[in-house]
Amino acid sequence: MKDAPIGSLVKPWHMSPSETLATTRVMTLKRRWCASPTNPAKAGHYVYLDASDWCNVVAITRDRRVVMIEQFRHGLGEVTLEFAGGIVERGEDPAAAGVRELLEETGYAGKSQGVIGTVSANPAIFNNRVHTVLVTECELSRGPEMDGNEEIATRMVDLGDIDGLVRSGVVHHALVVCAWMHARLWGVEKV
Repeated sequence: MKDAPIGSLVKPWHMSPSETLATTRVMTLKRRWCASPTNPAKAGHYVYLDASDWCNVVAITRDRRVVMIEQFRHGLGEVTLEFAGGIVERGEDPAAAGVRELLEETGYAGKSQGVIGTVSANPAIFNNRVHTVLVTECELSRGPEMDGNEEIATRMVDLGDIDGLVRSGVVHHALVVCAWMHARLWGVEKV
């Protein structure tokens, strides 16, 4: 069990080992018995999704365009505009995963600036983290080589247009918006 954050007013709950309920290609549904340290009446089974870490890649070309992708998302049943990204393989460095995903999905490569931010995907139901990777000086180096079930189109967007796409809701994937916030905090507009 991890310690609570410094100054936390809430104590971590006691947890039993997890049991697997269902396994899919990308995640595993698990449950565990959890008990509140202050109120035993709140004890019970709680489910969560066990998933590998993910990465999103803010990729910028020398002429200040952002490499973005369009793809169909099955949860919403819609095509979304987002950054390239994907699963960080077991034992893989998140920055290396970002560079790999960018190349696989778009064919673009560049100079990795590393991980510029990390968030929890959704700590209420997921146990993983999402890493934002910044890659600058990007240029097309080959054709994309997508995973078997991916259908992705690359779209180049002017760096100065991303805020407006987020504001208008064209870019609405929460983890992509978080990645853009990390990029803005890092000072990406000055790249």
